Amino acid sequence: MPSTSLRDIVYDPVGRTFDVTFIASGKRYRYFEVSEDEYAALKRAFSKGSHFNRHIKPSHRFVRLDEERRRASRPISATVANI
Repeated sequence: MPSTSLRDIVYDPVGRTFDVTFIASGKRYRYFEVSEDEYAALKRAFSKGSHFNRHIKPSHRFVRLDEERRRASRPISATVANI
């Protein structure tokens, strides 16, 4: 069943990363150290949003991907000044 809260879900089994875009905000995040079993359970879940909120979000480190792109596009001097 399609999700009403998650879209563009991409899982990388080698890197064990899980990328997801949230429909309401359009923001994209990457979650780290997500196992293949966790990803498979999400795919099987009736409510993918609820499953994500209960099992993946609270137990995995994450980064907002559009924030990473903004940081990468800053001039080097601005990045160094913020360290």
